[in-house]
Amino acid sequence: MSVNKEVKRVTTHSLQEMKNRGEKIAMLTAYDYSMATIVDDAGIDVILVGDSASNVMAGHETTLPITLDQMIYHASSVVRAANRALVVVDLPFGSYQGNSKEALNSAIRIMKEAGAHAIKIEGGAEIAESVSRILTAGIPVMGHLGLTPQSIYKFGTYTVRAKEEAEAQKLKEDALKLQELGCFAIVLEKIPAKLAKEVSDSLQIPTIGIGAGHDCGGQVLVIHDMLGINKGFRPRFLRQYADLYDIMNNAVKGYIKDVKAEDFPNEKEQY
Repeated sequence: MSVNKEVKRVTTHSLQEMKNRGEKIAMLTAYDYSMATIVDDAGIDVILVGDSASNVMAGHETTLPITLDQMIYHASSVVRAANRALVVVDLPFGSYQGNSKEALNSAIRIMKEAGAHAIKIEGGAEIAESVSRILTAGIPVMGHLGLTPQSIYKFGTYTVRAKEEAEAQKLKEDALKLQELGCFAIVLEKIPAKLAKEVSDSLQIPTIGIGAGHDCGGQVLVIHDMLGINKGFRPRFLRQYADLYDIMNNAVKGYIKDVKAEDFPNEKEQY
């Protein structure tokens, strides 16, 4: 007799329990129903509907062009597929900077219209008011420090951040501030591994690293990078687990060849 076990949803509380017992958190991006189904079925802990959709889905050079409406569209597609994973959604550029009321409204729209479980927001002390206001509405917030792609034109480069003492000290202070405000986790992107360890050890909440070494409480990668769909993008921090670009490219070539040769469809493939 088979027993149908109910899938247990990962929550922010689950992530804290994982942190407490030393279990690493696995997080990947997804932007559509089909990909999210695969990722969720594989047992991922957290799915990030990242504003990186601006790059990998829409072909933009930066994350800045993607809109709140577009993020809600991607997020709602992912939420419909995720039976287990915690779904975290990026607040896109322009939806929260400098205006805590707009930040709250943006977060509420993502939660109501997409059915998301939490939002992610870039920045430290400068966005404290927005973070506080969102949290007072009962919306879980994940922070993001280090290389913050929405500020790329301020940085002028995608190089490693916080290598200098002043910036490293600010990052440490910002991490503690975000924890104090009530964030349930913080992404640390492209910072020295030693600094990431210091920050992670100083916090009670989990850190999620991307290009921040192995001492973070978990790791996140962009799914298109990890699966080798984006050809030619190979930063040091990326481990590529498949080469789907060539697999998919060869499959399309095979289809074209069979159509041209009148081999597809054959008699078994028609009515």
